Amino acid sequence: MQVKTQGLIIREQTVGESDRLVTVLTRDAGVVRAFARRAKNLKDSKSAATQLLCYSRLSIFKGREKYMIDDAEPIEVFFGIRRDIAALSLAQYFCELAYLMVPEDTDSEEYLRLILNSLHFLSKGTRPIRLLQSVTELRMLSSAGYMPNLVACENCAAYEAETMFFLPQRGIILCDKCFHGANEPYVALPPGVLTAMRHIAYVDFEKLYNFSLPEDALKILNAATESYVVHTLHTVPKTLEFYKTFLD
Repeated sequence: MQVKTQGLIIREQTVGESDRLVTVLTRDAGVVRAFARRAKNLKDSKSAATQLLCYSRLSIFKGREKYMIDDAEPIEVFFGIRRDIAALSLAQYFCELAYLMVPEDTDSEEYLRLILNSLHFLSKGTRPIRLLQSVTELRMLSSAGYMPNLVACENCAAYEAETMFFLPQRGIILCDKCFHGANEPYVALPPGVLTAMRHIAYVDFEKLYNFSLPEDALKILNAATESYVVHTLHTVPKTLEFYKTFLD
């Protein structure tokens, strides 16, 4: 069966001398692994379109046991990301999150839209890198069914306090009156950071990137969303560790 779709290459692996095995976050079929024959040959039309972080139009043949990419045309290659090692490492982290969280054979347009928009801002340099990290982490987890309860304190239902405490193992917040220390990880959230987390988790997509925080607050936001990723996935993604080596 022949399938035409659009997708982002989130992994690539050389097979033999000239073939590629790629993992694609598609618009309408989730994450798909497919072979692209002769894609390492620079003269082949599939060469550029099947590279890591390329967003492409794809013609895929679906066989009994495997997918084959018959034709591919690049739509966006995000050149700006490839010139900055910190941006590139963050983009690779986004790809790993998609690989770990997006299932096969599912409508994945929401995930693809999120990552493409984050890659666009990352490539253009028009949003802080720390902001893009947390937006992508928390929104992707929320889309995958792991939306934390950030509405109010889990115990007393207080909506705001001088400091709220985020408990990533349970995905809840406690106010400063109900929090008496914990035998589990936590992140203390100033009001501005909690507002940002609520914005990321609950706002309409069109407004998702429309907020700002000072650098010190972004670091706290990163601590909260990173810890939620790690506790939800029960692992520390290798690309996250690598990306963090480039942060100040």
